[in-house]
Amino acid sequence: MSVSWRVAFDGGETSALYEPADGDQRAVFIAAHGAGGNMMDRGMASVAATLRRRGFGVVRFNFLYKERKSSRPDPMPTLMRTFAAVVDHARAEIGNGSGRLIIGGRSMGGRAGSMLAAENFAADGLLLFAYPLHPAGKPEQLRDAHLPRISMPVLCFNGTRDALCAPELMRRVLGTVRASWEMHWLEGADHSFHVLKSSGRTDAEVLDEVGDASDHWLAGLS
Repeated sequence: MSVSWRVAFDGGETSALYEPADGDQRAVFIAAHGAGGNMMDRGMASVAATLRRRGFGVVRFNFLYKERKSSRPDPMPTLMRTFAAVVDHARAEIGNGSGRLIIGGRSMGGRAGSMLAAENFAADGLLLFAYPLHPAGKPEQLRDAHLPRISMPVLCFNGTRDALCAPELMRRVLGTVRASWEMHWLEGADHSFHVLKSSGRTDAEVLDEVGDASDHWLAGLS
């Protein structure tokens, strides 16, 4: 049964939703949304459902700007404080008996999680969906300076058609990373993990690939 939370911090509060795994729970994933989305958008809901079928309980939450119904993302320090506050709330509400604690999320939300990980945040792993390595059309503006400081295990999914993550640039960046970083390329997928009909497969099949790889990665953390 899902549980809605109000998470208070820094004089304000935001919304969060905890959905336990379908069946035996092996991990809790604190999942942050992308810049243009929110905790209830279709992409977040689809990933959450996919992971819940594979033993992940999932906590989704809104960053403060989305809670205010603004389209302008908060500064990164505010995103990080919001993320950390939700993790603290989840620990207090769920306890330590619900499996591994995984942080991360989609695009900007995953980047915020990776910034926490680079500061030795206490978690068992980092799970990234569509990491935004650079702005669209600006491959020279890499968002990689903090990645070598991450020490926890990482699983990162990006599509080979992602306009915010050129595969050749990501491969070069990964040469500087010290963490156990598993890079999973979704053939033909874009930043939203959408594939063209000409690819011969469906978006649902891409999500199944994401779920199976996440299941395998989690098993390796145990």
